Amino acid sequence: MTISINVNTVERSFDIQLGEVLLDVLRREGYLEVKGSCHSGDCGACTVLLDGRPVASCLILAAKADGHAVTTVRGIGDQAHPHVLQEAFVKNGAVQCGYCVPGAITSAKALLDENPDPTEEEIRLAMDSNYCRCTGYEQQVEAVLDAAAQLRKGETR
Repeated sequence: MTISINVNTVERSFDIQLGEVLLDVLRREGYLEVKGSCHSGDCGACTVLLDGRPVASCLILAAKADGHAVTTVRGIGDQAHPHVLQEAFVKNGAVQCGYCVPGAITSAKALLDENPDPTEEEIRLAMDSNYCRCTGYEQQVEAVLDAAAQLRKGETR
């Protein structure tokens, strides 16, 4: 079966197998920034935005993404042009091994798109399914608060 997905603003066609999940298709096609860990929707490492909403790509059948937009952390920003949120994660020490970071940033981006001035509690709730064993969560909350403040001032890098 062939499906079409707009990935990071680029229209792509993928040949998929029946029952294949979005995570596996994205990784097979080179979107290695989408991490797989638990394969049960519990860890948040595979979080992508599906039409702007955070989803665990390990639980979404690839066929269900046909005709939709998927944004990975690379679609939010890259090394040459990082997003304010990505810079805030680095600045606030919210990255160590980096494995959970793509999913955490993607969840945080969805939150800030919906709520540009979140409270700490709202940040924790929005990111409660993104597990991090290295840095913990305080640095991530601080990073999101920092990025939110910068975005409200009009900084878009």
